[in-house]
Parts: sequence; C-alpha cells; structure tokens
Amino acid sequence: MGIVMIFFLGVANFAMHKAVLESGHPLLGHAPWFMHLLGGRFSLLVEFLMLVGAMLMVAEGSPGWAWGYGVYSTLNALSAWMILSGRV
Repeated sequence: MGIVMIFFLGVANFAMHKAVLESGHPLLGHAPWFMHLLGGRFSLLVEFLMLVGAMLMVAEGSPGWAWGYGVYSTLNALSAWMILSGRV
C-alpha cells in the first residue's frame, strides 16, 4: 500500500514540478547553475531518483520512508502553490 501511495504522490510531484518550471517565475533565475542543466530537466531527474529511492526503501520494509515522502510532497505542494499563485 505504501508503494502505491508513493507512486501517486510522485505523479503529483512531477506535475507540480513541471508547472513551476513552465511558469517562468523570476525565482527560477536564482536557482543554482546545475538546476538549469538539460533545459531544467536535471531537477526532474533528481525528482525521479527521489521517487525511486523512496519506493525501493518502502519495498524493502522501511515504512518510515513513505511518511517522509508524504511530508516532502506536502512541502512541495505548498511551495508550488506559493510560487504559482504569486505569493512569492
């Protein structure tokens, strides 16, 4: 059950991440140089690696990683909302 939850949170994280990247927000211009590699897709690769890592850890019997990924996703959603709504 934890893997399924992480998968759906991962899909949501990718959608939020892509929306923020495509928003053209000025804050993106202040990101470190390595975040701009591959046209900004490097950060999506990091997002994917975090998703796979969390899924592997939960599959190996560490349910705390599911909770951690849930917290990460909540913070990600809050950040995306703040950026996309112009609050930042």
